[in-house]
Amino acid sequence: MTIPLGGATANQPAVAPVVAATLDISITNLRSQKGDVLVCLSTNPKHFPDCRKDSEARKLKVAATDASSISITDVAPGTYAVALIHDENANGKMDMRLFLPREGFGFSRNPKIGMGPPKFKSAQFTVGTDDAKHAVKMKYIL
Repeated sequence: MTIPLGGATANQPAVAPVVAATLDISITNLRSQKGDVLVCLSTNPKHFPDCRKDSEARKLKVAATDASSISITDVAPGTYAVALIHDENANGKMDMRLFLPREGFGFSRNPKIGMGPPKFKSAQFTVGTDDAKHAVKMKYIL
Protein backbone atom coordinates (compact mmCIF):
# COMPACT_ATOMS: atom_id res chain seq x y z
CA MET A 1 0.00 0.00 0.00
CA THR A 2 1.31 3.44 -0.96
CA ILE A 3 0.54 6.43 1.24
CA PRO A 4 1.03 9.86 -0.36
CA LEU A 5 3.25 12.15 1.70
CA GLY A 6 2.94 15.68 0.37
CA GLY A 7 3.10 14.59 -3.24
CA ALA A 8 5.61 11.81 -2.63
CA THR A 9 5.05 8.09 -2.52
CA ALA A 10 7.04 5.34 -0.88
CA ASN A 11 8.84 4.85 -4.20
CA GLN A 12 9.46 8.54 -4.94
CA PRO A 13 11.26 11.10 -2.81
CA ALA A 14 9.43 14.24 -1.78
CA VAL A 15 10.23 17.21 -3.99
CA ALA A 16 10.31 20.63 -2.41
CA PRO A 17 7.90 23.03 -4.07
CA VAL A 18 9.45 25.79 -6.14
CA VAL A 19 9.29 28.98 -4.12
CA ALA A 20 8.74 32.20 -6.01
CA ALA A 21 8.11 35.74 -4.82
CA THR A 22 6.30 38.75 -6.19
CA LEU A 23 8.34 41.87 -6.89
CA ASP A 24 6.36 45.10 -6.50
CA ILE A 25 7.89 48.19 -8.12
CA SER A 26 6.47 51.61 -7.32
CA ILE A 27 7.41 54.28 -9.85
CA THR A 28 7.50 58.00 -9.11
CA ASN A 29 8.37 61.10 -11.12
CA LEU A 30 6.86 60.07 -14.48
CA ARG A 31 6.64 63.39 -16.33
CA SER A 32 3.63 62.38 -18.40
CA GLN A 33 1.06 59.66 -18.89
CA LYS A 34 2.07 59.28 -22.55
CA GLY A 35 3.39 56.03 -24.00
CA ASP A 36 4.64 53.02 -22.10
CA VAL A 37 7.05 52.06 -19.37
CA LEU A 38 9.44 49.31 -20.47
CA VAL A 39 10.62 47.08 -17.62
CA CYS A 40 13.66 44.83 -17.64
CA LEU A 41 14.29 42.47 -14.71
CA SER A 42 17.71 40.89 -15.23
CA THR A 43 20.15 38.61 -13.43
CA ASN A 44 22.89 39.10 -16.03
CA PRO A 45 25.42 41.91 -15.46
CA LYS A 46 26.67 41.58 -19.06
CA HIS A 47 23.28 42.61 -20.47
CA PHE A 48 22.32 45.27 -17.93
CA PRO A 49 20.75 47.76 -18.40
CA ASP A 50 20.13 47.04 -22.11
CA CYS A 51 18.50 43.64 -21.87
CA ARG A 52 17.42 43.27 -25.50
CA LYS A 53 19.91 40.42 -25.99
CA ASP A 54 19.27 38.87 -22.57
CA SER A 55 17.08 35.87 -23.36
CA GLU A 56 16.51 35.15 -19.66
CA ALA A 57 15.45 38.66 -18.64
CA ARG A 58 11.84 39.34 -17.75
CA LYS A 59 10.60 42.11 -20.03
CA LEU A 60 7.30 43.92 -19.60
CA LYS A 61 5.57 46.80 -21.34
CA VAL A 62 3.06 48.69 -19.20
CA ALA A 63 0.98 51.68 -20.30
CA ALA A 64 2.30 54.80 -18.56
CA THR A 65 -1.22 55.46 -17.28
CA ASP A 66 -0.99 52.20 -15.28
CA ALA A 67 2.69 52.31 -14.32
CA SER A 68 2.68 53.84 -10.84
CA SER A 69 2.81 50.31 -9.44
CA ILE A 70 4.00 47.23 -11.32
CA SER A 71 4.00 43.66 -9.98
CA ILE A 72 6.19 40.92 -11.39
CA THR A 73 5.09 37.48 -10.20
CA ASP A 74 6.91 34.16 -9.98
CA VAL A 75 10.34 35.68 -9.33
CA ALA A 76 12.74 32.93 -8.27
CA PRO A 77 15.19 33.63 -5.45
CA GLY A 78 18.34 35.30 -6.76
CA THR A 79 20.17 38.55 -7.44
CA TYR A 80 18.46 40.96 -9.84
CA ALA A 81 18.53 44.51 -11.17
CA VAL A 82 15.68 46.47 -12.75
CA ALA A 83 15.95 49.00 -15.57
CA LEU A 84 12.98 51.14 -16.62
CA ILE A 85 12.44 53.32 -19.69
CA HIS A 86 9.58 55.79 -20.04
CA ASP A 87 8.96 55.21 -23.74
CA GLU A 88 6.82 58.31 -24.24
CA ASN A 89 6.39 57.83 -27.99
CA ALA A 90 5.76 54.07 -27.63
CA ASN A 91 8.33 53.07 -30.26
CA GLY A 92 9.78 50.29 -28.07
CA LYS A 93 13.22 51.82 -27.46
CA MET A 94 15.11 54.60 -25.69
CA ASP A 95 15.36 57.62 -27.98
CA MET A 96 18.66 59.51 -27.88
CA ARG A 97 19.78 63.00 -28.88
CA LEU A 98 23.49 63.77 -29.04
CA PHE A 99 24.20 60.65 -26.96
CA LEU A 100 21.77 61.76 -24.24
CA PRO A 101 18.49 60.00 -23.46
CA ARG A 102 15.43 61.95 -24.62
CA GLU A 103 13.11 59.77 -22.54
CA GLY A 104 12.98 58.95 -18.86
CA PHE A 105 14.82 56.12 -17.19
CA GLY A 106 15.15 54.58 -13.75
CA PHE A 107 16.94 51.76 -11.99
CA SER A 108 16.45 49.66 -8.89
CA ARG A 109 18.10 51.15 -5.81
CA ASN A 110 18.08 54.56 -7.59
CA PRO A 111 21.86 54.71 -8.10
CA LYS A 112 23.62 57.97 -8.81
CA ILE A 113 23.86 58.58 -12.56
CA GLY A 114 27.14 59.84 -13.98
CA MET A 115 28.41 59.54 -17.52
CA GLY A 116 26.49 56.54 -18.78
CA PRO A 117 24.19 54.03 -17.14
CA PRO A 118 24.96 52.42 -13.79
CA LYS A 119 26.64 49.06 -13.47
CA PHE A 120 24.59 46.03 -12.44
CA LYS A 121 26.23 46.01 -9.02
CA SER A 122 24.94 49.47 -8.10
CA ALA A 123 21.35 48.50 -8.99
CA GLN A 124 21.35 44.90 -7.75
CA PHE A 125 19.14 43.53 -5.01
CA THR A 126 18.33 40.09 -3.69
CA VAL A 127 14.97 38.38 -3.88
CA GLY A 128 14.39 35.58 -1.41
CA THR A 129 11.29 33.55 -0.72
CA ASP A 130 9.32 36.56 0.56
CA ASP A 131 7.74 39.21 -1.64
CA ALA A 132 9.93 42.25 -2.30
CA LYS A 133 9.18 45.94 -2.82
CA HIS A 134 11.29 48.58 -4.55
CA ALA A 135 10.67 52.23 -5.33
CA VAL A 136 12.17 53.69 -8.51
CA LYS A 137 12.33 57.41 -9.23
CA MET A 138 12.35 58.20 -12.94
CA LYS A 139 14.97 60.65 -14.20
CA TYR A 140 14.91 62.87 -17.28
CA ILE A 141 17.86 64.67 -18.89
CA LEU A 142 16.17 66.31 -21.90
